[in-house]
Amino acid sequence: MCDYTMSCPKVNDFILYYLVIGHNTYSDVLRCKAIFAAYIHIYPYHIMSIINKPILSFINTLSSDSISAKRKNDLTPLIDYIQQQKNDEAIIRLNFICTHNSRRSHLCQVWAKTMAAHFEVKTRCYSGGTEVTAVYPTVIETLKNIGFAVEKIANYSNPTYKVNFTEEKVPMTLFSKRYNDAYNPRKEFAAVMTCSDADEKCPIIADAERISLPYEDPKVSDGTPREAQMYNERSMQIAAEMKYVFSQLK
Repeated sequence: MCDYTMSCPKVNDFILYYLVIGHNTYSDVLRCKAIFAAYIHIYPYHIMSIINKPILSFINTLSSDSISAKRKNDLTPLIDYIQQQKNDEAIIRLNFICTHNSRRSHLCQVWAKTMAAHFEVKTRCYSGGTEVTAVYPTVIETLKNIGFAVEKIANYSNPTYKVNFTEEKVPMTLFSKRYNDAYNPRKEFAAVMTCSDADEKCPIIADAERISLPYEDPKVSDGTPREAQMYNERSMQIAAEMKYVFSQLK
């Protein structure tokens, strides 16, 4: 069986790589590719992903000019936390928390992970709430319209989605959960509070650095003609701010 040193960032390079160097059967190549795919699913912070073209084009349209000086000041604690973890060569874990884990926290999770990959900062991103509901469908449609590949893999009242922004097909998993769910980190993470209600209902989050970063809830537009526009605006705001955050790292 062939060896792989994790130096090649693209899963799709596997077959070409091993056929070129020789001494491997095609079945060996496929087995090695499968192991690599499993590895990056378990340890995504080790791999710098190649963002797909529609999302990359969207990222290139985002400007920090749209962010006010006050808002940049609000983003500074998050920048400082990530920078400190980076300086310490520690794992960067960000858990975005809102009340229902249905809208803002998922958009933050997706865009933080996407921008971390864009700026090649190894980061684990999560989301949670003080209550369990479900990912709101318009959040999913908003991500699809930008270019994210989305697959629903469990069709319950609280569906599970695989959301992917890379050419390598290494998806994020989205579903509504409590902030302290077993899927999320229990210590050494930043608890980024994306709504004031969650901030008030989570008076203590143990073993975490708390950061307040509230966003206006697009839920106010649900069922109105402005719903799609409002979700797109919130997604764009979060994307621009996450791009700004990761662009400030040294």
